[in-house]
Amino acid sequence: MPTIRFYSGLFCITAATLMLQLVQTRILSVVAWYHLAFFVISAAMFGLTAGAVWVYLKGERFSAKTLSYDLTYYSALFSLSTTIALAIQMTLSPLSQPAFTTLVVWIEMAVCLSVPFFFSGVVVSLALTRSPFPVGRVYGVDLIGAALGCFGVLLLLNLFDGPSAVLWISVLALLGAMLFAGSGIGSVPETRTKLMINLERKSIWFVLLIVLAALNSTNSERKGLYPVMAKGKVEIGTLPWFESWNSFSRVVANEIVIQPAHIWGPSPTMRRMDWVLPQSYLNIDGDAGTAAYGVAGDLNRAEFLKYDVTNMAYYLPDRNRAAIIGVGGGRDLLSARVFGVKEAIGIEINPTFVDLHLNNPEFSAFVGLPQIEGVSLVVDEARSWFARSQDRFDVIQMSLIDTWAATGAGAFTLSENGLYTTEAWRIFLRRLTANGVFTVSRWYSPVDINETGRMVSLAVAALMESGAETPKNHIFLVAAKNVATLVISRSGFSAPELTALIKASENLEFEVLIAPGQAPASAVLKSIVESRDLAELNRFTKSQELDLTPPNDDRPFFFNQLPLFDIGKVIALATSDRVLGVSYGNLFATATLMMLLAVSLALVIVAIVIPLRPALRDAGPRQASGGTAYFILIGMGFMFIEMSLLQRFSVFLGHPIYSLSIVLFSLILSTGLGSLLSDRISIEKKNNFIAWAVLTGGYVLSTLLWLPDLLLSLDSGSLTARGLVTVSVISPAGLLMGFGFPAGMRFISAVDKRPAPWFWGINGASGVLASTIAVACSIAYGISMTMTLGALCYFLLIPAVMVIGFPGGARQQNLNLPIAETA
Repeated sequence: MPTIRFYSGLFCITAATLMLQLVQTRILSVVAWYHLAFFVISAAMFGLTAGAVWVYLKGERFSAKTLSYDLTYYSALFSLSTTIALAIQMTLSPLSQPAFTTLVVWIEMAVCLSVPFFFSGVVVSLALTRSPFPVGRVYGVDLIGAALGCFGVLLLLNLFDGPSAVLWISVLALLGAMLFAGSGIGSVPETRTKLMINLERKSIWFVLLIVLAALNSTNSERKGLYPVMAKGKVEIGTLPWFESWNSFSRVVANEIVIQPAHIWGPSPTMRRMDWVLPQSYLNIDGDAGTAAYGVAGDLNRAEFLKYDVTNMAYYLPDRNRAAIIGVGGGRDLLSARVFGVKEAIGIEINPTFVDLHLNNPEFSAFVGLPQIEGVSLVVDEARSWFARSQDRFDVIQMSLIDTWAATGAGAFTLSENGLYTTEAWRIFLRRLTANGVFTVSRWYSPVDINETGRMVSLAVAALMESGAETPKNHIFLVAAKNVATLVISRSGFSAPELTALIKASENLEFEVLIAPGQAPASAVLKSIVESRDLAELNRFTKSQELDLTPPNDDRPFFFNQLPLFDIGKVIALATSDRVLGVSYGNLFATATLMMLLAVSLALVIVAIVIPLRPALRDAGPRQASGGTAYFILIGMGFMFIEMSLLQRFSVFLGHPIYSLSIVLFSLILSTGLGSLLSDRISIEKKNNFIAWAVLTGGYVLSTLLWLPDLLLSLDSGSLTARGLVTVSVISPAGLLMGFGFPAGMRFISAVDKRPAPWFWGINGASGVLASTIAVACSIAYGISMTMTLGALCYFLLIPAVMVIGFPGGARQQNLNLPIAETA
């Protein structure tokens, strides 16, 4: 029983660690911007590494004599610090404004995020280096707990809001402490602080924490632990009509108001006071919004939607079937039926919206979609659904999906969007009838219409890849105020169809930007639609002030238009007096990214590099230089590959939360298995090591040749099938990479064990910093480039080991080092 309690305690701690990391990405996506979710990964790595460093620095203090007590104490601190840090975090308002206060806020945020992981790092380090049990078995339990935590978080977020989920994770961590207390390894220390004595009352703290988590989970009035601010807006004090958190997002339906109908791109001819009705404004993660109209299923009350520029495609004749990407408040489904489309199907990835329309009596009666004949809803990821569907549609509509919440943030990592790539648009075009159209609406800047060029270049590229000889004959672009709508015809517009669109635009006083037979509204748009081939299109769009190149699955960053591949252009844009629209948000997001890199660098230097620097004094010059290079390379290489896999599979799986859960699960298990196998399969001999490094880098590089086509061909698979493909692709890479760290420690220990802490510390530090660098690299040059750099790091391990020197097969089995921290 003591042994089982030890392993169970470790399982709880490692599961709680991974769950905390993933839940924090969800909370940061609500209170800040999506691209900042990667900061949680850096903070977690920093905290875990710092905890391992501290165990090393306090080495004489810890031994098997007091192991159960120490594990209990630091597990309790992990639980307690998670709760306290959450309380502080809820009061912070992370901004992206260029001010010193912003830097201070983000430093505070970094501390709140890192401290719980510090105590978790201490627990895992002690379990691995001080327990009397086999290291391989302890490491295996560590990995199983972490891997299952990747999936446990999905259950947790579908049951509770983000802050409550963190409190339940604290309960799990404290349960780990109670299990460690019964493991019976060693005795109580001779001297104890007051905090130690107080934390010994574990049962009382456990009950109190459960009560706190339960009360917070059932509190619907935001009077518990809840974010004070979300994206710069006050959250406390104003209660919504409806609120729901899940693993995808936080959806809030605000209180009903009676006012003139709110539509995205209204015609100047619309008399808004003629259309006063009840409305509820829904927002996703605090900013991205959609309106729900209280028409109660009466289409006559929704006739005002005919004035919205987003619905231009419905002025085409003979439209009988429509598919809507993103249900939201139901406006696009209402639009289709208002125009007389007989059948309209909505495809929505977020089950909260479908549940609102179908299962929430008040909301369902308010909008009335279930009462409207011909309307149906499907919960699925749109790209995958269209890829496996055999149905064809007269209209496929995608209006303002991933609105300003992603646009303003630059849509960095964890905001890659698989709906706005050439591969995705080719899938949508294939699902059209012979005269069908695909229509997309996006934000538009009237004073700089060239920002719309990226949407147009994406359309031209997709048409070219689909076999269209003259893409300009397939494109109609119209704008109203701040919204532009693109209508793409699969076969090209016929004369009656073009006449219908132009007549509707004239009647509604919309501005036609592109139409077959007419000169485009700007020289930039003209050059894009008249490009003769993909090479000419890419050359022109890459040469512009903004990045107007068509996004693809390798660079799925549609919303980021900063040309990060040309720093000179970025600097010129940042110093220009004319910073408008999308570029404004992109610049602030990039500045935030650089600021967080600086914060991470400072924390790494203060908490890892400086404390471990004395350990390097015992190293010779070859061991110091070669060893430092080796561990920097595997730290950066591993993180480059991990981040590129997260980005690549986010597009394939359809949502970042799936990518985080499945990719991390695969990497944790396979890398851990590789580390364990390194005890049995030696790669310390010269030929073995070279073969391993070449095989590892080679496999990663080979994925660039076959993986994109494989994923595209399997887009139509179910989520389970796509998840299994993800695991099967990642596992070989993880298995091979798992050999790197323990092999490196053996190389170092064969020369001199004493400087070893420096090397595993610098390895963790390089991983912390590499996550930010990998994000920037993928946006500027593509996911393939980030993957290539990761593979190159593994190839460069060969000269690094040449400098250290091969130990001639000598192997060190018991290094007494927390190798799992980096893995």
